[in-house]
Amino acid sequence: MGRLLRPLFSLLLLPLALLLAAPTAQAAMDVAKQVLIGHDFAGMDLRGATFNLTNLREADFHGSDLRGASLFGAKLQDANLSGADLTDATLDSAVLDGTDLRNAVLENAFAFNTRFNNVLIEGADFSNVPFRGDVLKTLCASASGTNPVTGRNTRDTLECS
Repeated sequence: MGRLLRPLFSLLLLPLALLLAAPTAQAAMDVAKQVLIGHDFAGMDLRGATFNLTNLREADFHGSDLRGASLFGAKLQDANLSGADLTDATLDSAVLDGTDLRNAVLENAFAFNTRFNNVLIEGADFSNVPFRGDVLKTLCASASGTNPVTGRNTRDTLECS
């Protein structure tokens, strides 16, 4: 190739090489209707993941990023969600019984028909989460602590009187 064409040819190939080397965007994980009892999701980036109607009993999500995730109808009995970011997550109709939500951020999550029994909520941030009156009363009875990420008091985020 001539001296003038070689640099021109290299410039034409550069965009193609960059395109091929660029990481491809991955779709959010979808594990709806699965049985993932005791699965380890600790510290994972699960933004936008779908866990609808999934059995996640005893699963470990501590420190995970679940922003915008859908856990509609998920079974989360005895699951560890401590320190997880559940901002904008959907938890409607999920079952949280013995679930660890300590220091979790649930800001703007949707959890109106979620069942909360014997949950650990010390330091959890429930800002802008709508609750039924009976659930709110139960949560306020055990609410304490301040979220280490948002600096908000759990009782204040629940608007406990």
